[in-house]
Amino acid sequence: MAAENDSESQDEKEILINKGAVQEVQRGSGAESTKLTLYHWTQSFNSQKVRLAIAEKGLRCEEYDVSLPLSEHNEPWFMRLNPAGEVPVLVHDDNVICDPAQIMDYLEQNFKDEGTPELIPEEDSLYYHRVQHYRELLDSLQMDAYTHGCILHPEITVDSHIPAYATTRIRTQIGNTESELKKLAEENPELKDAYIAKQRRLKSKLFDHDNMKYLKKLLDELESVMDQVETELQRRVEETPEEGSQSWLCGEFFSMADVSLAVTLHRLKFLGLSRRYWGNGNRVNLETYYERVVDRPAFRRVLGHVNNILISAVLPVAFRVARKNAPTIVGTTLLLGILGGATYLAFLYLKKRLTVTS
Repeated sequence: MAAENDSESQDEKEILINKGAVQEVQRGSGAESTKLTLYHWTQSFNSQKVRLAIAEKGLRCEEYDVSLPLSEHNEPWFMRLNPAGEVPVLVHDDNVICDPAQIMDYLEQNFKDEGTPELIPEEDSLYYHRVQHYRELLDSLQMDAYTHGCILHPEITVDSHIPAYATTRIRTQIGNTESELKKLAEENPELKDAYIAKQRRLKSKLFDHDNMKYLKKLLDELESVMDQVETELQRRVEETPEEGSQSWLCGEFFSMADVSLAVTLHRLKFLGLSRRYWGNGNRVNLETYYERVVDRPAFRRVLGHVNNILISAVLPVAFRVARKNAPTIVGTTLLLGILGGATYLAFLYLKKRLTVTS
């Protein structure tokens, strides 16, 4: 029964992709509608950037969670959608876009009706090159390395929201993923090249992200990037000295560069790196910026409650067991009930911790 349910679940996902079962998106106040779907994972850094851009533009789209802890991004249905096996993926009519920067550009280029906020100025604008410069600068940061490095080496963090046992959990999960990819390559010969390529990338990432010398080099380089951002924010302060006047990174408007910066700062705080880069009189403009950006409605909607890595670090195997191997419906229901209670308690604990440490 469990195997049949799992097969049905995958069939449903494939039907979703093939038929493009998505919700209408209304652009501005116009009557014209179009199809927009986002496949993402809530705690994925790149997914967060794309979701924040969608929220800031006021677009409505159907979102589907592709659980990384449950390895759903490695399942054949998703690998057919994106052979790299990475989230996010945007599906718009017959277009499938897999690169986060290209997704954000695509959204800006295709949703420009009256009433829809523009996050990238026109190319002939004085602000265009400024926005693009900071987008490229911030998007060049090796956020995967920061994230995995801080989990594998928590000693470099301060006030991290990552539970201590996540280090062992992620090492085990990475090892399991390598074996899983090898098995999937054998079971799906038409996707063999994609699975092998992903397995090689995973090994390379693990080698780099577990290297303290490499990680410290990246963190030192991040100091330079934060210095540039702090200097730019100071220019905005000098341009709008009146009390009550507020500007963002590139001007008086919230831009795609701000999307990148907001999600970057949010991730650094979550990892326990914020004290190194701002606060306590250090980079005061950056500190003020972060305090303002977390109050934006779109930010609260997308990133307000995603710091629950406690759940995904602890329960993926349990959820997989419940989903695939529970012997009876009653047993499955009971197990899911127990997991749901544990999840809720974990959320309350983390919420209390976040309140204390904020």
